[in-house]
Amino acid sequence: MASATAEDSSAAATSATAFPILHPDIIRSHILPRLDGCSLAAVGCATPELRSLCSDVGLWSHKCYSTWPSTTMPRMRELISTFTNGPRSFFSLSYPLFPTLSPILYPPSLPSRLVSAVDIFYRGRCIFSTVHETETVTGWFRCSPFRVDLLGPKETVATPIRRPSHDDTCRDLIGDLELSWIVVDPSTCKAVNVSSFRPVSVERHWLSGEVHVRYAAVAGHVMCGVEVTCVGGMGPVMHVTEVSLKMEDLDGVHLTGRESLVILQRGFEGKRGNGGGKREREEEGRRRYVEYLERKREITERKRRREGTLDMLCVGLGVAILAALFFLLCSSR
Repeated sequence: MASATAEDSSAAATSATAFPILHPDIIRSHILPRLDGCSLAAVGCATPELRSLCSDVGLWSHKCYSTWPSTTMPRMRELISTFTNGPRSFFSLSYPLFPTLSPILYPPSLPSRLVSAVDIFYRGRCIFSTVHETETVTGWFRCSPFRVDLLGPKETVATPIRRPSHDDTCRDLIGDLELSWIVVDPSTCKAVNVSSFRPVSVERHWLSGEVHVRYAAVAGHVMCGVEVTCVGGMGPVMHVTEVSLKMEDLDGVHLTGRESLVILQRGFEGKRGNGGGKREREEEGRRRYVEYLERKREITERKRRREGTLDMLCVGLGVAILAALFFLLCSSR
């Protein structure tokens, strides 16, 4: 046992001194750029020297650009530069799943404008990327059901996605597609990702052949739902005709603009998870969605039982009233 402990200590000491032996330029230019964002953040916690190397703005800018092509657009570059630690802060806020909601503050300080950075990937290749701004101060926005549409009624985007011939092909798309939808509050330099990254469902309409791809980020009693609709074009490939964001509660009721802003504000201030790789993040997103559907089913079942009991009481009361009237009519003769 003592020998094993000594060997472990020796191995740890060797690994701890391995990096300082290398020249900082080699680490900065040839090693750190090969790491993903989560690994880069973890390496930065190892030693003060590595923390300094991993704090390079250019390094984190590259991570943001390679992870989300939409961040290369001028508007997003400008926004990211206003964050406390620039692209490093932006990455740490935008990469995790939708965080645990913070307590409600009264009166809530709601954002006056939202900026959405959206990227869709098919088999690792970006097929759709855009930045969209939404005004949130109008009465129409705050009182109407919350919805953000990225494409106009007649806009379409060509994709390399082959038109599915049956439901099995649709299910294959769950592993091929990935979506990121980052919502930014420019006034507070806060960001949150409202996507589950991998689809939670892919369905094909039996008549029109439209393919509906759904992503869902669950936070408490609210689900942020992103729906992507693809239709067949003139050739064998699909075209994206709709990319939209909505929010709904456990009762299936769509939240208004003001209610959704409160949820987003609580998400901006909420506690992020411990991170993890892409696989862990996707599995956690699917687990949350399955739990949400189960809670929704339980609520629906309770409502059905309650309504059934109420119906029985109404029927019983009606029968009692008819019996009483019949008795009164018979006794009056």
